[in-house]
This record gives sequence, structure tokens and C-alpha cells, in this order.
Amino acid sequence: MTELNALTVAAAADAIRRGDITSEALVSACLDRIAAREAEIGAWAHLDPEQALHDARESDAVRRSGRGTGPLHGVPIGIKDIVDVAGRPCEHGSPLFDGRRALHDAAVVTSLRNAGAVILGKTVTTELALLTPARTRNPLAPGHSPGGSSAGSAAAVADLMVPAALGTQTAGSVLRPASYCGIVGFKPTFGLVPRSGILMQSHTLDTVGVLARTVEDAALIVDAIAAQDPSDPASYARSQPGLHATAVQEPPIAPLFAVVRTPAWDKEAHPVMREAFDELVAALGDRATVLDLVSAGDAIEAQRVIQLAENAAYYGPLLERAPALVSPGLTKRLEAGLALDARTYVDAIRARAPLYEVIDELTTNFSAILTLAAPGPAPRLDEGITGSPVFNGLWTYYGGPCVSIPVMEADGLPLGVQLVGSRGDDGRLLRSARWLSRHIAGLAA
Repeated sequence: MTELNALTVAAAADAIRRGDITSEALVSACLDRIAAREAEIGAWAHLDPEQALHDARESDAVRRSGRGTGPLHGVPIGIKDIVDVAGRPCEHGSPLFDGRRALHDAAVVTSLRNAGAVILGKTVTTELALLTPARTRNPLAPGHSPGGSSAGSAAAVADLMVPAALGTQTAGSVLRPASYCGIVGFKPTFGLVPRSGILMQSHTLDTVGVLARTVEDAALIVDAIAAQDPSDPASYARSQPGLHATAVQEPPIAPLFAVVRTPAWDKEAHPVMREAFDELVAALGDRATVLDLVSAGDAIEAQRVIQLAENAAYYGPLLERAPALVSPGLTKRLEAGLALDARTYVDAIRARAPLYEVIDELTTNFSAILTLAAPGPAPRLDEGITGSPVFNGLWTYYGGPCVSIPVMEADGLPLGVQLVGSRGDDGRLLRSARWLSRHIAGLAA
């Protein structure tokens, strides 16, 4: 029998809905797992077990009363520590915000509560959700990094501490940790999920995402949190089938994948990643076509420029206010952003238009783009890095949906493959990703 803390979101929600298990039992199992493993993994910035158990009992009381329940009723979810949860600490991984407590729930937290979810706790993030490594360890290989700023969320899900957790991505902070930790990471279309109540570092790039164990779970959660919010002008209304309903369908025909290695392949891709990816492409046969993406190198640089400039705009005042509380690495990054001229920034913004045309054509002719989710396996902790987002930044800049699925490995470490879809067509991307996961599992059986 599956341990309760190992249940997926979908399985847990179904079991609670049927009355086979209680939310209290599920939350207790997660808390027991955290108590046993947290000292080694370091995934959590803040936990309030009593509050989580109280909320779980409230969920159980609602179900017993016969009232209707939401799609995530009674299921515990982790929240990255740059996302406000009313009354709880939200310190953004930085001593600049020591002791800060949120006054209100972020829009996504409100949506999760409305769907019936139980907020389990706040997961560790890097300094201001950037590149300075946090204390979190990779549960699949404790001597290795769990990835970038959504490290705590990825590690908590991979270690069976919680069924799913929210992350955010500005370059690669959902996809890369998912690849390193052997789980699913989903970054929706830019603007599908509102960012109100979340630390802003780049208003043209920041995107809320999900770390989960299955594509189906990621779809369920994004269905719950997608909304238009007037306080986030990037958010938009949608009128289309739910992501979950589309994701679990069988494709009308087997998906076709456009294989795009990007200009970073030659210099950045680790040999074991190249070998594993080429084997995957070969296994797909005529379902995969290798293509070059014109001017992708320019787009990678444009994403870097935008992130540097907007980081400096949002965090520059913090550096001026308390330079001693900003790490040397982040200080150097902010100084580089402050040194950029306006023309360079505007040119980087304008470069999106031609990229839209190229990628939109690809995703019209193919079910999804198939590419790397990370340069290679998770780096060792003693390297002092969280890994490069070079294979993610281009797609974040494009703004389309991206998902990393764990279908490869090397030297006992997981390797994710990244699929990219057309902007606004998140459901079809997830359906293709689910097909690919099952197809590769079938080949390995």
C-alpha cells in the first residue's frame, strides 16, 4: 500500500473525496516525513504544524458535512518563500527581510484555499530568488544541488514531504530544479497565473509555476490558480477547457516534436546530457525532427539583459539601503544591471517580436519543442553553484508554457527533458508531455 505522503495530488484528492483517507491523516504523514528528513534536506523555511493540522481538520469537517468540495480539497501544498501567506513569515531568502510577516495572502494562495488546499508551509528559496545557493540539498543525491531559487519546493516534492509546491521562474528556477530532482516542473504561459503578493524581480519575465510528481498534478494546480487579477496587468482572462481535462486526454494522433538543441548545446551541454538526449531523440524515431532555431543566440542574450536590468530596478534600492546585507554575488549582479543603458534594454524587449513569429510557426507545425531542461546532472554542492539556466531562459523570454519531465538519467542522477508549447496552449503541451512520459516508460518496460 502506498504511504500517504507518497500519494500524488490527484490520488490524494480522490481518496479524500471518497472518504478513504482524511486530510488530517495525509497532513500528519507529510509532517512525519518532514520531521524525519528535514535536518538532512533543509527544504522548509517555515512550518506551523498546528495550523496545518487545524486546517486539515476543518477540511475533513466540511467533507463530512456533505457540502461540496474543491478539486484540491484537503491536499497539502508547499509555498515558495517569496509568496505571501497571511500571518506567516515571508523573508525572501534574504537577511534584508528577517522577521517580515505577510499581512495578506497572495492571489495564488487565495485561489489554492478556494480550491480546498491546505497550506503546509513555506519552502526555502535562494537570496531574493536569484542564484546564491541556499542550504537545501538534493534528496536524490544529498551531495548535489537541488537547483535554483525554487530549490526548497523541488526538494520537498522529490523527498515525498508534500505532494506539490509552488515555485517561480524568471530564467530557469522551476524547470532546472525539476530536472535535478527527478520530478515534473511546469511553467505556464506568462500571465496565466497572477503574481500579486509575490516578490517581483522582473515584471516581464516572472512566472508562477508548479513542482509536482506528475503532469496531471501540475495541471490540476494551475487550473486552480490561473486567473485574471487587476493588480497584475500581465494576467489575463481565459476562456478554454481546463488544463487538466486536456492534459489527461489521449492525443488524436501521436505528437510530433521539433528537436531544438539551441546555440548553447556545443559549449554548455554536459557530455552525459548530450548522450542521453540523443538517445531519447533516436528512440522517438519519426516522431522527432531536428531543427535549427534562427537567432536563438540573440534571444538568450536578450533574456539575460532584461533580467539584469529589471533585477537592478527592483533590487537596486535594497543594495543602496543595506549593502552589507547583500551577498557579493548579488551585489555584482545588481551593479551589472545598473550599468546597462536604456537602449540596450529596449532593444532586448523589442527582440521578442521576431522570436514570437519563429516559435509560433514551430509550435503550429509540431505538438511541442523538445529541448534540454538543464545542461546536465545536478552540480555538486561543493561547486557553490545552482546550475546554469541557459537552456531555460530563451523559453521564459518567449513566454510560452514549458514543462520538464524526468525521462532520462546518467550516473544515477535524474535528467529532465523540456517541452515548450505555443503561448496560451498550455493544455496541449501538457497532453504531449504526458504522452511522452508514458511512451518512454513503455519503451523501458
